[in-house]
Amino acid sequence: MGHDHDHPHEHGPGCGCGPEHGHDHGHGDMLSHRRAPVAPAPPPAPPPETPLDPGSQALATALRSSFGIVKVVMVGLVILFLCSGFFTVGPQERALVLRFGKPLGEGEKALRGPGLHFALPYPVDEVVRVPITELQRVTSTVGWFFITPEQEVAGTEPFAGPSLNPATDGYVLTADRNIIHARATLNYRIEDPVAYVFNFTAASNNVLNTLNTALVQSAAQFTVDDILTRDVFGFKDAVRRRMTELAALNRLGIVVEQLEVASRPPLFLKNDFARVTDAVQKREKVINEARTVENQVLSKAGADAAGLTNAAASESVWLVESLKAEAARFNDLLPRYRENPHLFVELRLTETMGRVMAGVQDKIFLSDSPEGNARELRLLLNREPQRPRRDGPTP
Repeated sequence: MGHDHDHPHEHGPGCGCGPEHGHDHGHGDMLSHRRAPVAPAPPPAPPPETPLDPGSQALATALRSSFGIVKVVMVGLVILFLCSGFFTVGPQERALVLRFGKPLGEGEKALRGPGLHFALPYPVDEVVRVPITELQRVTSTVGWFFITPEQEVAGTEPFAGPSLNPATDGYVLTADRNIIHARATLNYRIEDPVAYVFNFTAASNNVLNTLNTALVQSAAQFTVDDILTRDVFGFKDAVRRRMTELAALNRLGIVVEQLEVASRPPLFLKNDFARVTDAVQKREKVINEARTVENQVLSKAGADAAGLTNAAASESVWLVESLKAEAARFNDLLPRYRENPHLFVELRLTETMGRVMAGVQDKIFLSDSPEGNARELRLLLNREPQRPRRDGPTP
């Protein structure tokens, strides 16, 4: 049962009241009493620092300096790492930037021209340089006999065995089923750097394989005589055309600049081929000499014929003009003849005889007999006096 009452009591120091005070408390069946919170105790004071000895102080200073140097070095390495991404492309080059193996950009946009460029350092980015103006060179590896580099440099040939060794000697087949040695040397220029780098794992090896294919296929279209003697330039052009076709078909990204082809008979048949070649050359020499004589004879005959033709034409023109002039002269004299034929004949005869006898000293005219009989004329002529002879040599 609750009740109200007044009574004095004391409070502890934490209540914030005086030592004595009067107030009313209400109590029920249970006594409720709320106490004020107590503030936490302050942390204990740290113990006084113990002074370090000189060795420890030096070690601490060294460690702080070392950490500072390491920080500077790391910052420098980071800057150097980033700066290593700058690269320069020369005027005769093009560059491709690969990021984790994939080119940045497509087509022409993937190419970096001459100048300064930036790429993330390896292994993030990789720079592939492609020489576009420098000529690349490959030599076929099929069709030629085995020869050491020393023999190649010295210009000597290996010893010829009794037959061809397929294990070491290369060869090509001709259209007439003969075996010869042939070798092609290709100088090419990179036209499409993207195709050259990415279409094949090893572009130069693929160019070499294409050259070998072009050489073998072209040799199969010519006879052995054509390749060795009769059509050497035709065989070379065929290899070049086939190489150009295969390069475009396989998208090699190159342009054929120069191609040289060498061909030889098998070494063990060298002497036999030499005799045949010598006979062919002699035959060609005789034929050429005969053709030279033929050309000379035909040329001289043509010149003579032309001379005779020209002379005949000139004489024909002269004769025609002479006849025209003679006809014109007779046409002019015809009216005079018609007026008095007898007088005209006598006058013309006198004029003609005058021209004929102009250089004659003695002139004798014998007229016709009135009866028309032949007349006899006898002349007494003195002998020409002899000229005196001169003694002595003629000056």
